Amino acid sequence: MSITLSFSQSGKQKELEARRVELRREIQKINTLVSSNKSKEKSQISLIEDLNYKVGVRKNLIKVTNQQANLLTREINTNQKQITALREELKVLKTNYASMIEKSYKNKNKQSRVMFLLSANNFKQAYKRIQYLNQYANYQKQQGENIKTKTKELQASNILLLAQKEEKNKLIEENKLAQKELEKEMKQHNAIMSSIKKDLKKYTVQIRAKQREASKIDKEIEKIIRDAIAKSNKKVGKKTTKTTVFAMAPEDKALAKSFLGSKGKLPWPVEKGVVKVRYGKQPSPIDRSIVINSNGVRISTSKGAKVRAVFNGEVLRIIKPKRSNPTVLIKHGNYITVYKNLGKLYVKPGDKVKTKQEIGEVFTHPRTGESTLRFSIYKETKTQNPASWIYKM
Repeated sequence: MSITLSFSQSGKQKELEARRVELRREIQKINTLVSSNKSKEKSQISLIEDLNYKVGVRKNLIKVTNQQANLLTREINTNQKQITALREELKVLKTNYASMIEKSYKNKNKQSRVMFLLSANNFKQAYKRIQYLNQYANYQKQQGENIKTKTKELQASNILLLAQKEEKNKLIEENKLAQKELEKEMKQHNAIMSSIKKDLKKYTVQIRAKQREASKIDKEIEKIIRDAIAKSNKKVGKKTTKTTVFAMAPEDKALAKSFLGSKGKLPWPVEKGVVKVRYGKQPSPIDRSIVINSNGVRISTSKGAKVRAVFNGEVLRIIKPKRSNPTVLIKHGNYITVYKNLGKLYVKPGDKVKTKQEIGEVFTHPRTGESTLRFSIYKETKTQNPASWIYKM
């Protein structure tokens, strides 16, 4: 019986460990952002958004750590069974080896060997008996080597099994600490929500006003894209300019194909940040009856963070709303990336930009200290989920 033990991390274990490291990094990033704005007067809405993000990531961290611990438990049980089987195999090997040594010792003297050879009926039989004695000696040596190998394998297996158990204990301890932090964050969350509920109407008005402002900018973006489509169609001589699809020159088609080929691998529009609001329809964290329709993602970053083009392209337009900060639109064939809430601009309409080229700086609110980039991706006039395009978003 031969058993090969492998105590190296399984593919699933490696995947879970990578996810756990990523979640811990996310918590560290939001903690860094929060601590850098500690002295500022952050709104209750922002505080709730921060806590919602931290609680969500913390719950995921606990879940992933539990999955790791459970997987380790299964691996430990399997390995213990294999070690038991290995011990049994070693026991049989040692018993057989002892019996063989005893038998060999009894027939050890040279006279016995000589008599064994001389008693052969002919030369052929004598030759075969010499071969047998040599094979038996080699077999003895091989059995001895097998015992050494199995003993080393068993020792190594025991060491690795102890390491697995230690790793599992560390995961359990880490989860206990994560649970305590989660309880603390939930208390903070509940205290702020209790304060908000006392004047919910005021906060609801603020949320709706922000939604109207965002919707106004989104409509302007859609109009700019439609105008660009009409212009592209007119350029190639199409009879009607009322369409939702770009008429592209060969170089634009190549750029669009390259952009599509980079789906899931595009760089972040800021070097460091966390996504506080994701794409799509979602309830407001303050008033669950209000549905927020997010056309992109909202990334919280650090003061003075540089905004980068996520791909090669051309600056289509720059919008400068009266009650908001500048928005930059960059065209990549029939795809458009949108960067909202910039404080400084490094580009102008018509500029050609490269991947990761700095196009401006995120605006930092002077009172709250918050630096937030709103980022969107469009294919013609249809919004896309940035998480499907940006690497590890």
